[in-house]
Amino acid sequence: MPSVPAIAPNSPRRLSPLKGLWPFLRPYRARMALAFVLLCLGSATILLVPLAFRDIVDFGFGAGTPTRSSILGGSSLNGHFLALFGLASVWAAAVAARYYTVSWIGERATADLRSAVYARVLYQSPQFFESLQTGEVLSRLTGDTTLIQTVVGSSISMGLRSAFQFVGGMVMLAVTSFQLFALNLALMALLALPIVAVGRKVRKLSRESQDRIADASALAGEVLNAMPTVQAYTQEAREASRFAERSETSFVTAIRRTRLRAAMTALIITAVMGTIIFVLWVGARQVHAGTLSNGQLLSFVLYAALVAGGVGTLSEVWGDVMRASGAAERLLELLHAESAIREAPRPQSPVPSNEAVIAFEHVGFAYPARPEVLALDDICLAVAAGESVALVGPSGAGKSSLFQLLLRYYDVSAGVIRINGQDIRRLRLEDLRREIAIVAQDPVIFSANTLDNIRYGRPAATDAEVIAAARAAAADEFIERLPEGYRTFLGERGTRLSGGQRQRIAIARAILKGARLLLLDEATSALDAESEVLVQQGLGAAMRGRTTLVIAHRLATVQRVDRIVVMDRGRVIETGTPEHLRQQGGLYARLAALQLDL
Repeated sequence: MPSVPAIAPNSPRRLSPLKGLWPFLRPYRARMALAFVLLCLGSATILLVPLAFRDIVDFGFGAGTPTRSSILGGSSLNGHFLALFGLASVWAAAVAARYYTVSWIGERATADLRSAVYARVLYQSPQFFESLQTGEVLSRLTGDTTLIQTVVGSSISMGLRSAFQFVGGMVMLAVTSFQLFALNLALMALLALPIVAVGRKVRKLSRESQDRIADASALAGEVLNAMPTVQAYTQEAREASRFAERSETSFVTAIRRTRLRAAMTALIITAVMGTIIFVLWVGARQVHAGTLSNGQLLSFVLYAALVAGGVGTLSEVWGDVMRASGAAERLLELLHAESAIREAPRPQSPVPSNEAVIAFEHVGFAYPARPEVLALDDICLAVAAGESVALVGPSGAGKSSLFQLLLRYYDVSAGVIRINGQDIRRLRLEDLRREIAIVAQDPVIFSANTLDNIRYGRPAATDAEVIAAARAAAADEFIERLPEGYRTFLGERGTRLSGGQRQRIAIARAILKGARLLLLDEATSALDAESEVLVQQGLGAAMRGRTTLVIAHRLATVQRVDRIVVMDRGRVIETGTPEHLRQQGGLYARLAALQLDL
């Protein structure tokens, strides 16, 4: 499994969820330090600008001589303006470099986070997706990571810059008048109370807003993947209405959050501006009394503006941070998710063998969503090396459950499954599944060309091996007729192919894998009679020398297997050759009489 930064599973409960992002920022500490240096340089430069204006005003409009505390130096007005332009240039360079560095960190950390969460989700068992829709996962991987990228790559930097401007401005105000500084400090402390209180509410609403967006995305993903069914039943208007309802719910929640943020911003700006106006009033009185110069008053006004702007930006950034905190919490839930299928602490190496001997020993199983209903009940079944065994029986008999247990999508509730004498729970999942090839009833075709779809069975296979597998599956004849042959793009979910063609691609993929255990789940169900004959020949070649389990509802497709196992209600009720089972007069005989006209 890909390495995922180690994060304590309970950290979101103890600390701010944003602190859980630190493992993704840690590798870029050097760039973060550079960004901090640039931030300090830019903030220090902008804090010198009001002093530069003070010197220009006092020199150009006053006595014509620089003040003793002049930061610009020089004895001419031109020199003062050139020095001011130099400060502006340094500030511009520092801001541009900081913006690039911080944006790089944000994009890089977000990409790492998105990849880590996706890798974690890929290793979850099917049980994980019983309670979480794929649309919800996609919403978190896109919308939530975008929020985090905005905060890490922009908002936090803006917040630090504004904090520097606020602190620096307050210090310079204190230098001008300590009395005014103390007054401002007291008033600002009072302003912090509503920010904290309202910020908590904003975070809660932000999480709720993201959840509602994810609900809408999950619904859209489900419906778009079922468009033929939706259109066949003329449910377009109903589905549009359902999505509109969820979008409206998302809108209402977002507006509640926005309204709260707007009220908080208005409160803070009003209070801050009131404070600044009061301070300016006091400063104007000091100028009138002769205790302040015109240049000092101008610098005082500029510092007051920096302080006001810093507080306003901080209030906006705080809202963004609260939204990102909710998003981080949702992402970290995925990152901390543990698969219900656990790897053995000390896994065994598979027994070196080109064959697979399978044994189901008193296997019992109930799906986690229905723990009170046994899908399999005391299954005992042995399959010899190279033997082909068909599993038949009515729907719900437990045939597919056996396949899912063999692949360890779920673990047995009782008993044990062995391959070559080894408990499959003692093997690494990768080792177990590497030796199993499966052709599902509903084949999956990826958005790629024909070569890549077949090569998915064995990525290192050559083009010649891929073509040989396609021929064995009787897929070569229709692939050659495609516009670009094996390099034809097959469309999303194989929309450019018929059902039978998709199934033959999946069969070729399984043949190419060359695993010692082959699972066929209604592998020929979507084929016409002519194609089925060809594919049966290809499957016969693929099955030769391999242990094969076949799920079949059409008994005509399994008349040449070595043995048939009849299942009903999670139990094995009959086993034997087709001829032997017909003579017994049991369930298989009744099914054969209906299907085979015997």
